[in-house]
Amino acid sequence: MERALYLIPVTLGDTPIEKVLPAYNREIILQIKHFIVEEVRTARRFLKKVDSSIDIDSLTFYTLNKHTSPMELSGYLHPLTKEGFPMGVISEAGCPAVADPGADVVAIAQRCGEKVVPLVGPSSILLSVMGSGFNGQSFAFHGYLPIEQGDRMRFLKQLEQRAYTENQTQLFIETPYRNAKMLADIIHTCRPQTQLCIAANLTCDDEYIVTRTIKDWKKNLPDIAKKPCIFLLYKG
Repeated sequence: MERALYLIPVTLGDTPIEKVLPAYNREIILQIKHFIVEEVRTARRFLKKVDSSIDIDSLTFYTLNKHTSPMELSGYLHPLTKEGFPMGVISEAGCPAVADPGADVVAIAQRCGEKVVPLVGPSSILLSVMGSGFNGQSFAFHGYLPIEQGDRMRFLKQLEQRAYTENQTQLFIETPYRNAKMLADIIHTCRPQTQLCIAANLTCDDEYIVTRTIKDWKKNLPDIAKKPCIFLLYKG
């Protein structure tokens, strides 16, 4: 197998593997013995879902999250850079290195001159832009907005203004249990004619992607409590 750092997408929920991931990904995964992962338990579960015959105990996992020190991270690629073994990066959901700490290890691989191979898989950012009807030529993902309500509402105003002045789609997310509060702040802050797309549980059986104006959302707010969600703002 080619020496490289393989970026391995995972499902966005309980979606069957074959529904969103190409068979080629499985072929790659079965040849890798060293994985850099955000959470070992969920990575192990995903690999078993890919192929139940995988000997999980024969694999080596390196944890990469917000608690990983730069010193630890610098050594994670030794199997690749020193021994020539292919390695894989697995996120908690969706595509590694996109709104994900995996980007840090990819940067190291690039500096070391190692080949990086991103594999095909679901990205909530791209899927939501595709389904929104908003500008797909220019969009910006902002991750989590400020927690403090005043700061968050000021930031929402800034994003809305960018949607109008730059003709740019604005995307952001929230912790699922705070979705309702985020939606309330959006409704309270944005102009009635501004468009809001709510995309929840993408690729799952209860997938929800709906675009309406703020004025129309006020009449019928969805129940998105505790559901993985991405919000998109665009000019009206």
